[in-house]
Amino acid sequence: MCKRNAVMSRERVLQLLQQKEGLRLEFKRAEYALPNNLFESICAMLNRDGGDILLGVADDGSLMGVHSESLAQLMIDISNLSNNSKKLDPPFILFPIHHIIKGKNIIHIQVPASSELHHSAGIVFDRSSDGDFKALQPHQIASLHNYKRNFYTESRIYPGLSFNDFEPSLFPKVRQLMRSNYTNHPWLALNDHQMLEKAGLKRKDYATGEEGYTLAAALLFGKDQVIQQILPHYKIDGLVRIKNTMRYDDRVYIQTNLIDAYELLMNFVEKHLPDKFHLHGAQRISIRSQIFREVIANLIIHREYTNGHPCSFVIQNDKVVCENANNPHGEGPIDPNHFAPYPKNPALAKFFIQLGRVDELGSGVLNVYRLVKEYGGKGNPLFVEGAVFRMEIPIPMVQSEGLNLENRELNQQNGELNSENRELNQQNEELNSENRELNQQNGELNEGLKSILNLIASNPGIKAKEISAFFLKQRPIKTIYRQINDLIILGKIKRKGSKKTGGYFVDKTE
Repeated sequence: MCKRNAVMSRERVLQLLQQKEGLRLEFKRAEYALPNNLFESICAMLNRDGGDILLGVADDGSLMGVHSESLAQLMIDISNLSNNSKKLDPPFILFPIHHIIKGKNIIHIQVPASSELHHSAGIVFDRSSDGDFKALQPHQIASLHNYKRNFYTESRIYPGLSFNDFEPSLFPKVRQLMRSNYTNHPWLALNDHQMLEKAGLKRKDYATGEEGYTLAAALLFGKDQVIQQILPHYKIDGLVRIKNTMRYDDRVYIQTNLIDAYELLMNFVEKHLPDKFHLHGAQRISIRSQIFREVIANLIIHREYTNGHPCSFVIQNDKVVCENANNPHGEGPIDPNHFAPYPKNPALAKFFIQLGRVDELGSGVLNVYRLVKEYGGKGNPLFVEGAVFRMEIPIPMVQSEGLNLENRELNQQNGELNSENRELNQQNEELNSENRELNQQNGELNEGLKSILNLIASNPGIKAKEISAFFLKQRPIKTIYRQINDLIILGKIKRKGSKKTGGYFVDKTE
């Protein structure tokens, strides 16, 4: 099961419970079993504009709850049945989220709009403000086909696109990402061809008779030359404009598949933007990564790829500005407290969810608003809907050299040393031998050493820079590095790995 942002999802559920059922919201009782008409509603929402289903809630919004003994099995059944073509065809795998609201078990199912036309038990369902209804007439089904074909350009079929046009190395990479986030993901048991079909990347247009791989398939798995032939204008332009605001201080020019493009842009962020050491409970997290994984995923999965407007990611001195072509649902700034997330490319969004690079639709806007203040940016982020979608993300003041915040602080305090080992060597010359000898003789640790040892035990692999950043307000940096060295001499900790990527671990061999 994917590690989702439960806080964000809970806030959204509380908002939904204040609303009434409608086009994009459905309440269903489910004390002991899934409702018989659940997949009719899922099918209808997939075929129309998507929406949210809350299980354990009566039609009037009162909380009934799901029985605790049935909860785990119902969660498993939803994921398995949504991937079963007999229940939902084509399948659209869904991952429900469990919340406890006022002591009641509630299951939240977020259903995106799909770029495909779905059936449940052989019947096409559509949705209106009054609920689900069967689309039995040919003109109703044709209307849904035309709506999706014209709006969701990612589903455009390229009959000349073959499996040989895909980059072979991406398939094991994708499986590794899926496995790390969903240990028992049902797609892991499929071969490459089957996985593409399950993901909706190969389809048949029943209106035209065309059959084959889609634009979304090319963007996710295509070889670079194939993508450029299909979309000659496709690129993502990453720029740093701090010193040279007319041109750039640094640049990454991306024209490869979206799976690798995401990583290249994240590497560009890590190179140029500062990061803050942050503990969430006992867990180390990178606020920078938390924010920009959402921003970059948004940039990639919601872009209108048939539009030639360039996609840009520009790092300025106090903000990051992103622009890309868009197929808008509305105009103007997005209010994070009152907005309904719409996928512009449902197949791309669904695939990125399977990779664990997206939590759920709408998570990006809410997560970024929540984290920007902790990151140190001044003001609120801005998301503006329109023909060109624009994001402005406030950030701490940065320098074009690309040094991160931790390194800059250490450089200023330690005479601009360039490596962790050089810093430790300098500190070793100033060790307090008397305290160290006492520690060795008594086998006891003072409170300062204990606190560092506990931090390393809770965060295996933590780096000296991160330890110093955590305790910097409590004691001088020289003391911190001396205590790290004392723990090594005492045999309590040891360092593993290279200079660049290594860190400290509790020595369990003593």
